[in-house]
Amino acid sequence: MSEWNAVLYDQKHHFVSKFGEHLVDLLSPQKGESILDLGCGTGDLAYEISKYETIVHGMDASKTMIQQAQTKYPEIQFTVQDATQAFVHQQFDAVFSNAALHWMKSPKAVVQHVYDALKPNGRFVAEMGGDGNISSIVTAMKASMEELGLPYIESYFPWYFPTEEEYSELLQRAGFRIEMITLYDRPTPLVGENGIQNWLHMFSNSIFQDLTASEKEEVCRLCVRKLKPQLYQNNTWVADYRRLRFVAIKREG
Repeated sequence: MSEWNAVLYDQKHHFVSKFGEHLVDLLSPQKGESILDLGCGTGDLAYEISKYETIVHGMDASKTMIQQAQTKYPEIQFTVQDATQAFVHQQFDAVFSNAALHWMKSPKAVVQHVYDALKPNGRFVAEMGGDGNISSIVTAMKASMEELGLPYIESYFPWYFPTEEEYSELLQRAGFRIEMITLYDRPTPLVGENGIQNWLHMFSNSIFQDLTASEKEEVCRLCVRKLKPQLYQNNTWVADYRRLRFVAIKREG
């Protein structure tokens, strides 16, 4: 996909980090631990983890996200890197990831690299989009493009939304012991009256990559009309998020 708009992300999509704060509690960072924030975005949760007097390393494939993170939190080390490539050689006590793994469409490689980056008994604590995530939004995008005579290309779908069973198998095959894993509905309020338009502009560039600017706007307008009866509640847009959350431990030896 094209580079992320880090400013729009911080201004209109800060709910991503806000919901991730509960995941930090599950991580339970300990003083002196070395922790990798995988897919750290603009660094807000890496900063939250650093408050526990940990040594945090933030990693993201997006240059613009990392630039924004370094500007906001110069005291934290951030690296631009694709998670499908082998990580830095340092071994970590924990790998943390919030709302990022579903953007990584080579999950077997990512899970293996996380395993390799952890110390024995190190923990992998993460939450991602799971099976059924944003299903109404995806359906509306497909229907809107079809109605406008625009091609919807399946290979442009930028996400990987696994079932609980599918991801459990990936983790276990890599050598992890699963402490907990759960797939759950998490309706997510979006920011402002234009919440769904902002969401589409932020996250759907890959699907819309062959469209002109005016075609994108047409698709977005039609999506809004189709989604309003389902997702606009009490003057707020609420996205139909479904999340997969887990804690997995690297086996010794």
